[in-house]
Amino acid sequence: MRALVISDIHSNLEALETVLDVAPPCDQVWNLGDIVGYGASPNEVIDRSRQLKGLVVRGNHDRACSQDADISDFNSEGAQAILWTREVLTGENRAWLAGLPPGPLTPDGSDVACVHGTPADEDEYLISSAHAVVAIYDHPARIIFFGHTHKQKGFTKADLDWYYPEPQFDFNKGLVSHELPLHPDARYLLNPGSVGQPRDRDWRAAFAVYDADRSLFTWYRTPYPVAESQARIRRAGLPDRLADRLRSGI
Repeated sequence: MRALVISDIHSNLEALETVLDVAPPCDQVWNLGDIVGYGASPNEVIDRSRQLKGLVVRGNHDRACSQDADISDFNSEGAQAILWTREVLTGENRAWLAGLPPGPLTPDGSDVACVHGTPADEDEYLISSAHAVVAIYDHPARIIFFGHTHKQKGFTKADLDWYYPEPQFDFNKGLVSHELPLHPDARYLLNPGSVGQPRDRDWRAAFAVYDADRSLFTWYRTPYPVAESQARIRRAGLPDRLADRLRSGI
């Protein structure tokens, strides 16, 4: 079984379509949430996401955009995008977002858990080794896929030791990949990165593929028509920073 693992699309249709075009054939898509927010194509991205076979975990932006909830915890640009998204979502898509389950979700027959933030809290960022220690004991799954940080990063616990795998990519190339073999006696926390708004200074869309049969996790980066995504944001009247950051990857 092979799964395409994606997260943090953030209403970026051009990035999502490119990822789906260049990803190797997979049996399922595991979406770790934040389908909407920040970008200017929420309905189009939801429509495309609903067509994919697999599972979808609710993200914090998905919750905020589909419910009339307090958004004071979001920065100014993020809050403006949430209010705009609430206005433009179709009733059907808003209802679909509101019905998404929070993580952890476990795909049938697997030793994997899918979350947005951490197993305990979809709003919590899993950034440091201290966070990883807590998260890995919050759920019994051997492999936990998480999003939310918009960075391709991993944490590995093997016996009493911790390791911190992350890909190193050539910025000047097109589609690139980095393989991480998964050992049966180790436990993993792995982030596929952000499809639609990377924050690791690499603007290219990020995703990953989990091959259960080969015990292999592969990170990918791919260029996409970023100028089109930026133009959509500006035409929608959303803050310029939301467009600018797509090219800088921060």
